[in-house]
Amino acid sequence: MSSIVVKVGGRALEQNLEKILESVVERVKKNMKIIFVHGGGDIVTRYEKLLGIEPKFVFSPQGVRSRYTDEKELEVYVMVMAGKINKEIVARFNHLGVRAVGLTGADGSLMKADRKKKIVIVDENNRKRVIEGGYTGMIKEVDANMLSNMLDQGYLPVIAPIAIGEEGELLNVDADQVAVKIAESIKAEKLLILTDVEGVFIDGVLVKKLRSTEVGDLQAKIGYGMNRKVMMCASIVSEGVREVIISSGLISDPLRALEEDIGTRIIP
Repeated sequence: MSSIVVKVGGRALEQNLEKILESVVERVKKNMKIIFVHGGGDIVTRYEKLLGIEPKFVFSPQGVRSRYTDEKELEVYVMVMAGKINKEIVARFNHLGVRAVGLTGADGSLMKADRKKKIVIVDENNRKRVIEGGYTGMIKEVDANMLSNMLDQGYLPVIAPIAIGEEGELLNVDADQVAVKIAESIKAEKLLILTDVEGVFIDGVLVKKLRSTEVGDLQAKIGYGMNRKVMMCASIVSEGVREVIISSGLISDPLRALEEDIGTRIIP
């Protein structure tokens, strides 16, 4: 049976954790092979503030807002993502009757990434600047065999968005990118991205289907945060993943988006 990658954003997890996990468990118990990828940036931010660390965010020239991860931020990021969030999800899955295993990219060298040496940002005066890249990375390699073996043995991998760099350093990697790279590497049948919105909106209207070949022409209409997701997803649909679904994680049974016509489907 083909595998499914499910990625859940932090806001959906915070607002609807129990229903999301129950929805996954129901499918796993019907022998669906699922890899679960989670975010949790807002939770990281909350704990940084509790520890007296002011979170830093930067904007790319395209308008994408992202976390700037320096050494202090990395410590909190790893503690919260790999510790609190990941292990709470794993514990809950196991309590609900599935054999879940929590992983980061450092475990078994599951995900290797290139550390960003420099990044281009737009400062408060709307000028482009080049700054040190900090501890963020772009995934270059996923151990697909490791994940496939775990699925074949009946485990549910729960993956935090942390990779390992060339020098063995831990790196903050984007959770959407993690899900996309995993889906591509294991040749998943589908990738389901659960967010706090119903799907992709263009001119205020929910788009039910997007062909990967259409995405480039629609970039400007989609909006920067969602635009980035859609562009990454379109690239893997072109490479063999049958479809990507972007849908709400806030409904009572979020994984029914795999079976019913809800959310936005990105198809070849």
